Amino acid sequence: MEFPPVDEQLAQLRRGTEEILPEDALVEKLKSSREAGEPLIVKLGCDPSRPDLHLGHTVVLRKLRQFQDLGHQAILIVGDFTGMIGDPTGRSKTRPALTLEETRENGRTYFEQASAILDPEKTRILYNSEWLEAMSFSDVIELAGKVTVAQMLERDDFDKRYSAGQPIGIHEFLYPLAQAQDSVHIEADVELGGTDQKFNLLVGRHLQQAVGQEPQVCLTLPLLEGTDGSEKMSKSLDNAIGISEPPEEMYGKTLSIPDDLIYRYAELVTDIPTADLPKVKAFAEANPRDAKHELAHTIVAMYHGEEAADAAREHFERTVVEGETPDDIEEFAPDVSGGAEIGLLNLMRAAGLTESNNEGRRMIKQNAVSIDGEKVSDTGLYIDVAEEAPFVLQVGKRRYVKVVANGSA
Repeated sequence: MEFPPVDEQLAQLRRGTEEILPEDALVEKLKSSREAGEPLIVKLGCDPSRPDLHLGHTVVLRKLRQFQDLGHQAILIVGDFTGMIGDPTGRSKTRPALTLEETRENGRTYFEQASAILDPEKTRILYNSEWLEAMSFSDVIELAGKVTVAQMLERDDFDKRYSAGQPIGIHEFLYPLAQAQDSVHIEADVELGGTDQKFNLLVGRHLQQAVGQEPQVCLTLPLLEGTDGSEKMSKSLDNAIGISEPPEEMYGKTLSIPDDLIYRYAELVTDIPTADLPKVKAFAEANPRDAKHELAHTIVAMYHGEEAADAAREHFERTVVEGETPDDIEEFAPDVSGGAEIGLLNLMRAAGLTESNNEGRRMIKQNAVSIDGEKVSDTGLYIDVAEEAPFVLQVGKRRYVKVVANGSA
């Protein structure tokens, strides 16, 4: 197989990368791969506890796609077995375990969504229960003997919990070992992960050396900040842009990111050519509003197509800039069989405008909830649907629903 020159490959792989450990080893692997005409085995482990993907997840997935486009073998390892342990990375307490059935179902959902980024026909999918579940207790003891407790406590979250006197389950020490065993099993040349996975990736390199394999190169990617501009993108923090969200939602949420993140998003989550990134940076500094619209259009087009991106921009201009209410609002008839009144918080949640009552309270306190254009400030408001419907309920700038009484929808 013919591979691009090593310098060209490196130029692509360095884009947006935090660390390559060690980079000289990657150079040698790329050279050997090109000379032999054999692809590198590039591993990415996916956490099956989070099946709903957002732009933050795509940073590392896009790097795996780059390896694919360069001709290398992408292997996506679904951690259905390790998911039962729970990745302790960044945790201040033990993570609840999932069942094998839950992790496998989440893994299938993960791959379906990841296929929007990866080339599914060139991606090998493996479930690590295939080899980890077959290990005997003596195998686990032998594996555990290759890493010391002192090495485990070098991990920042373990060290903090130990110093604070917080409990650490022995099974949590097994997570990085199990993930490392994945690398041994497939004889990975490269493993990808976020910067928070650096310890786990290095354990894989250590374990490969311990069993006589050529150690993998660890390539880490930044953790993308969410729409709030400070915290790591996370659905639980309500700062995420989901890759399967409607175009209008993606467009509007992208516009809400801070100006100083425009270039970072362009570099990490788009296909804008690397040579054009300096122009993007200059444009963002000179005209952040228009640059953000260009970014939002680019991101929506990647997942929904150009027409949908054009429509999303038109929708934004019409509903937000010009203040019009959309013509195609969905109707929602709440179940008020137990009485005609319903709490506003419950109504927003039932209509799918918020995910929880806590989010609803937060949106009301932020002056972001209105009924027929009138702002609502009372978090304890009850509404007589039979008397008040129909009315337009709006949460934030882009979420609308027309509330109707039962029988009138």
